Amino acid sequence: MGRKVHHISKERLTVERIETILNGDYVLELSEEAKNSIVACREFLDKKVERSEDPIYGINTGFGSLCDTEIDKQDLQKLQRNLVISHACGMGEKVPNVIVKIMLLLKVQSLSYGHSGVQLETVERLIGFFNNDIYPIIYTQGSLGASGDLAPLAHLSLPLLGLGEVMHYGAKRTGEKMNEKMGWKPIVLQSKEGLALLNGTQFMSAYSCYILMELRRLSAISDVNAAMSIEAFDGRIEAFDPLVHEVRPHNGQKVTAKNIRLILEGSELIRREKKHVQDPYCLRCVPQVHGASKDTFAYVNQVVETEINSVTDNPVIFESADKIISAGNFHGQPLALVMDFVAIAMAELASISERRVYKLVSGQRGLPAFLVKKPGLNSGFMIAQYAAASAVSQNKQLCTPASVDTIDSSNGQEDHVSMGANAATKAFKVLKNLENVLAIEWFAASQGYELRNADEKTSKFLREQLKNYRKEVDFVEEDIEMYKSIQATSKFLKTRNIRCEVDGAIAKLKD
Repeated sequence: MGRKVHHISKERLTVERIETILNGDYVLELSEEAKNSIVACREFLDKKVERSEDPIYGINTGFGSLCDTEIDKQDLQKLQRNLVISHACGMGEKVPNVIVKIMLLLKVQSLSYGHSGVQLETVERLIGFFNNDIYPIIYTQGSLGASGDLAPLAHLSLPLLGLGEVMHYGAKRTGEKMNEKMGWKPIVLQSKEGLALLNGTQFMSAYSCYILMELRRLSAISDVNAAMSIEAFDGRIEAFDPLVHEVRPHNGQKVTAKNIRLILEGSELIRREKKHVQDPYCLRCVPQVHGASKDTFAYVNQVVETEINSVTDNPVIFESADKIISAGNFHGQPLALVMDFVAIAMAELASISERRVYKLVSGQRGLPAFLVKKPGLNSGFMIAQYAAASAVSQNKQLCTPASVDTIDSSNGQEDHVSMGANAATKAFKVLKNLENVLAIEWFAASQGYELRNADEKTSKFLREQLKNYRKEVDFVEEDIEMYKSIQATSKFLKTRNIRCEVDGAIAKLKD
């Protein structure tokens, strides 16, 4: 049975669709409409260059502050090749393969609109990379998010020329060896092509898409964790009453309160008489805090989806208007701002999660200190809370906004830069910290619930989650190597796909 096909077209690309393409092992193909747009734009550009005696930025001129340096027609191909190889100045860690794969998809999508002037062969080779799991090796540092993601996209493009390095089925190969293995000849870049490949926001956009994909899962897990912590800490349900949220009707707040009610539906423990009148904020204000983050994620998703359906290189070619316009669509400011915003929203989910862990280990409301029998002899979850606190503290540092920074580059020609790439890679680190903190909370909350040893039971939903969890991670009777259980918990939260289970429950109750 053949692999499923996603056709590149002008149909709007969504983060949800990208997740489906990646998880469903799709291959890419250009629609006929996309092929025709690419070919027509290239033919228009060739004729324009042949006829024109005037300088056209990046096509017959140098780049950046060298924009006034005209290039002879016989050197136009070399100009584009030189651009790619000279801009490959990446440093730092390697970009994960999944991010590179998203970059390939987004670059193909942007080039397919017929405003970039690339050859059809170039776009089809990028599709060949995607379809054959060829991941150019790219590094996390080097982009200012100004003229797009120049250094990362140069590394993405090097293998087109038979240069650079790639990962292919777990093996590192040079671009030259990769071409030999695939039976491909290096692409000979034509006028404007190097600029079209390097100008663009696909590096920061790919990180943005990945973060949003993961947040669809982690946002739901935050609600599930909170519900289990409420049960473990013998919390109250009144703060989730729909009447409360109708008089402050932020959408995320309403959704969160509804989620908690659904997750705890049928719980005997939540309904029993309580000695305490109210809960601490980390339990009582879950709808307000989680909800604000949900609303942030929704806004960020809107901005990111606009970006990934845009032409972000320069200059932009308009065949119907007979114009080639040098402008600034490569500037990463829209993504820089929202990646700073999303990092803050993620950090808050981690922060309130760690506070719930802190309450659970405090020895209150009938729970033993540090969630372990014989505390003193056993330290139990003492240092698990430390670890969560460490991640939360680091997030505070990582949430210092990158987008308020700028630095002169290219001899002052590029005098205001977005730092969107730094914002995106910082947000990625916050995401990983959030994932780890949520694993610690689920680990602790599950332990706390089972230690409560009450006659009343939690909801069917949470009992089912706990039953499956205990197949992977044991209850802590006495001190163990905790990191192994934390890692196993993180894996459990990924494989259980709680997002779909919670969303499915919510869908059943929608009008």
